[in-house]
Amino acid sequence: MKKWLILIPLWILFLPDAWAETPEEKGLRLAIEMDHRNEGWVSQEADMRMILRNKQGQESIREIRSRTLEVPGDGDKGLSIFDTPADVKGTAFLSYTHATRPDDQWLYLPALKRVKRIASANKSGPFMGSEFAYEDLTSQEVAKYTYKWLRDEPIEGRDCYTVERYPAYENSGYTRQIAWVDKDMYQPLKIEFYDRKNALLKTLTFRDYKQYLEKYWRADVMDMINHQTGKSTRLLWSNYQFKTGLSDRDFDRNSLKRAR
Repeated sequence: MKKWLILIPLWILFLPDAWAETPEEKGLRLAIEMDHRNEGWVSQEADMRMILRNKQGQESIREIRSRTLEVPGDGDKGLSIFDTPADVKGTAFLSYTHATRPDDQWLYLPALKRVKRIASANKSGPFMGSEFAYEDLTSQEVAKYTYKWLRDEPIEGRDCYTVERYPAYENSGYTRQIAWVDKDMYQPLKIEFYDRKNALLKTLTFRDYKQYLEKYWRADVMDMINHQTGKSTRLLWSNYQFKTGLSDRDFDRNSLKRAR
């Protein structure tokens, strides 16, 4: 009997691990951990410079103020206000992200003095002429995708999890995305976007991360390159502030017209 007590645990070690995570389970676990590590910032304000570059390398620049409100149990609310150039000054974009139902999005056009609702079917379209789609600008709620861990792979000397995710919502412009997630920060360093024909469409890279409130990581530089058109958009972020006292009233539809 004593021999069996010793042998049985050794024998179990050589069995296939029936309790090991599947790639899908690991991908979901990593997505949940990313979400968990980014909870509790309440509200956020930042400035953003958007640099649009065409295939010939010509640039146009837009200055934008960003406000975001964390919504427990649902997706975040976001408001972006354009300050320059003059032809888009006063334009404001309001977004309510939802985990399992279509996002609500509106665009205020000061020249027309009216609020335009963005239809769910149009959220794969470009945002204000940039290489970012409307759906790229919402908070990435866990339930918006299904997941699959592919491998562990370093990028520029940083260890990453490589996770494939598939949109679970209708009218996405993507069949899938592949994200390289930094193992220390649990933040993406690169995301590849594949179009409805499953061809590589765009690549988004994140650089110059900084940590705020000893917990929250934010990238100062985001570069989105469209491989099919040769165009690109760079976002330069600055002046991050957290827990700034924003409330739901700052994100109602009337806030679009009040935005200054």
